[in-house]
Amino acid sequence: MSRIGKLPIQIPAGVTISQKDNVVTVKGPKGELSQYVDPSIKMNVEDTQIIFEIDENSPVNYKQKQAFHGLYRSLVNNMVVGVSQGYSKTMELVGVGYRVSNQGNLVEFALGYTHPIFIQLPPEVKVETKSERNQNPIITIESCDKQLLGLICAKIRSFRMPEPYKGKGILFKGEVIRRKSGKTAAAK
Repeated sequence: MSRIGKLPIQIPAGVTISQKDNVVTVKGPKGELSQYVDPSIKMNVEDTQIIFEIDENSPVNYKQKQAFHGLYRSLVNNMVVGVSQGYSKTMELVGVGYRVSNQGNLVEFALGYTHPIFIQLPPEVKVETKSERNQNPIITIESCDKQLLGLICAKIRSFRMPEPYKGKGILFKGEVIRRKSGKTAAAK
């Protein structure tokens, strides 16, 4: 059995869970999410917790069932946390002249290219930008879907990946870039 799969998920107040045809739907104050669960995993919803068990009669091999056990427990746990508390990521733009602004869910980046970059975020994502004098511009993204939030952050980061020579790029708040010395330092 999976060590993660054995752990029960606590259901917070205000969150409802329904299951129909191997699709789990979780509703809460921050939104609604649904996820397919493989038939080789049984999900039991009790009063205040969810327990996942491996179906021994399933034709899937045992190693695959163990992997599914931990996977679907983690996915459903992320959904429960997302609809009750939500997820948030903060990124900062490090570089001279780098700017970010938003109008609703349309975000505009000025990252040193000859043109601005626009990205339209989905409606279930909330975005907030902040630009202060003598500070790096900051973009905060919030969502109830952890997977969607990660995809959006990866896409935004791909516009200007952090580079080790000058330390410029789009970084997560608090991230430290390992700096490299250039050619002139190596020649001495």
